[in-house]
Amino acid sequence: MSTATTELRRFLTITGQRFKSGQSAPEMFSPAVDVVWHDLLGTPGYEALCLETAGQPIRHVANNGHGPIAWVAAYEEAYGPLPEIWFTDADGNVDQDAVARYRQTGTVVAEWDCGPAGGDGDLAPDQPETARR
Repeated sequence: MSTATTELRRFLTITGQRFKSGQSAPEMFSPAVDVVWHDLLGTPGYEALCLETAGQPIRHVANNGHGPIAWVAAYEEAYGPLPEIWFTDADGNVDQDAVARYRQTGTVVAEWDCGPAGGDGDLAPDQPETARR
């Protein structure tokens, strides 16, 4: 299993946890992880992956924004520090400045253009909107 696939599984797990607790959808800020997500969408195994990791179907939706990434602390509690794949573009180039800022401050501020939504067409009950560009 590739690092990006492992990280997508972790992202979907965090997504399910956030939805169950009524929190907003996590921001998908890694183009490298998002590529794997796109590759799996619509495949027979995707629904099973969502049920296994998030406990529910998860859709991929447009959701442009920028700002602090709200789910980093939950990730670190469960898995440790974010690996470099989260700071990698779709061509495999690592943003070393972003990695250094994260390692120095423990926070991530990024842009994103998509994210998860619950399988029923709603993001989750009573979710605040994310920061919009």
